Amino acid sequence: MNEEADGPPNRELYALLHISPDASDDEIRKSYRQWAQIYHPDKIQAPHMKEAATENFRRICEAYEILSDENKRKIYDIYGMEGLNSGLELGTKLSKAEEIKEELEKLRKLREQQKTAEHFLPSGTILARMSLPHLLRGHGFMRGMAMTSSVQSQISKHNTLSIGGNVVVNGNSGGGGATLVFGHQLSPVSSIEFVGSTGLNSLLGVQTSRHLSQHLSATMGLALSLKDGSLNLSNMWTRRLSETASGNIELALGSDSSIAIGWDKKEENSSASGQLKLGISSFEASANYTHRFSKKSHGHLEGKIGSHALLIEVGGGRKISKFSDVRMLYSIGIQGISWKFELHRGGQKLIVPILLSRYLDPVFATGAFLIPTSVYFLAKKFIVKPYILKREKQKALENMERTSAKVKEARAAADKAKLLLQNVANRKQRKQQEIGGLVITKALYGSVKALKKRDEPIESVDELASQFIDVALPLNFLVSDDGQLKLHEGVKKSGIMGFCDPCPGEPKQLYVEYTNGGNFYEVVVDDYAELLLPQETHRI
Repeated sequence: MNEEADGPPNRELYALLHISPDASDDEIRKSYRQWAQIYHPDKIQAPHMKEAATENFRRICEAYEILSDENKRKIYDIYGMEGLNSGLELGTKLSKAEEIKEELEKLRKLREQQKTAEHFLPSGTILARMSLPHLLRGHGFMRGMAMTSSVQSQISKHNTLSIGGNVVVNGNSGGGGATLVFGHQLSPVSSIEFVGSTGLNSLLGVQTSRHLSQHLSATMGLALSLKDGSLNLSNMWTRRLSETASGNIELALGSDSSIAIGWDKKEENSSASGQLKLGISSFEASANYTHRFSKKSHGHLEGKIGSHALLIEVGGGRKISKFSDVRMLYSIGIQGISWKFELHRGGQKLIVPILLSRYLDPVFATGAFLIPTSVYFLAKKFIVKPYILKREKQKALENMERTSAKVKEARAAADKAKLLLQNVANRKQRKQQEIGGLVITKALYGSVKALKKRDEPIESVDELASQFIDVALPLNFLVSDDGQLKLHEGVKKSGIMGFCDPCPGEPKQLYVEYTNGGNFYEVVVDDYAELLLPQETHRI
């Protein structure tokens, strides 16, 4: 729920001056002078507005003082206000530019070391194979089990080390093995790996990869089996076909020689891949498709046909937490009818395939598909979804109670800032109306969920209305004389004068309705996204 922790830096000082994070010194100076004229206390006649003008003028001056100083701006861009107010404050200890740069370099190195320490990536899979026919014959429910585990560590800037092991048990027999992989980055476009394993698949090998061009890469591997002394050579070429698609050709020479042609395509809401593999005495063709219905759920379809396989697999999955996903798949093929349950958490996987029947009985196959599907949708509608909505609502209420005083204070400051902008904003709006230019008729900034319900009557729903604020006036103030409005990318919109954060920790959007040249437009943008008005694509 904490969007601020995951998003880009706040960059509130850039929002205050309404400039891009890449603004030049001249742009910073020009913007400061414009805002200083608006908020200078000497230009405010009303006594009750003097205090608000003084506070906003102080914020403008502080923003200009930091962003106009090259060293302070560097510190702010990297570490924010916390960096300026902590060990990097410009006191007697760091009075020279060289000392500041030296301290920044030390902190950068420290951050790189911390990042390297974080590159300790464990992964593992537990496969527990169940069988209903075995259970009915009195041989137990468990058919076999396999476990694999590995840990990869970034031991230096260019070197990685991975250590892994695996154990396989089938009935009363089993075995295991261990693998060691050392990787080295030879250059920005090439790398090499040395592999050694013992146990189930004892071998020594080396593999090298290289980007041959912007769209083409190649991988070559050589492996020596320590069991039978056979030598295996593999080559794979991968080419980027478009922005979302790539293709590959793989050639393997050795005890099991084959050639394979594959492709994959990844788009925003879907992904697909396929492969055709031809061996000396076998062939196999496979394809799979995944569609994301939302950020949390997806459907999956997979098919496979070959010398030793005929399989259709259909199912779906859902994200149950930030790091965890669950999937359920239904399989039917020459090996029988199965269910497969999967739990993915971080780099760990638990996979439980359950063989239901070895025979392809149509009635049994239909029931095995419809019963769990019906149970899932009924449980989702009447149990899971109401529970999740209740939990999210409770968390939102707790967050509102915790931040209510802060939000109330921020809203009051935003309202005072709007009053100071009102005369200029109204004058700009009248001028744009006269020439048929850009006029903001409605603008709301706040919770994504609340904005989706913006057309519902909210006068009696205080909880919903408190999740966003009206920002039409400050946006009209920001409209340029030539009838354009630009909000910069990467700058959190709550920092703009006249804005505030009505729901801390919640993802936010900006909804705008506007007119231009007698036409009506509307647009919704994310909190950190760029906004350019007017645009024909916004036309209603």
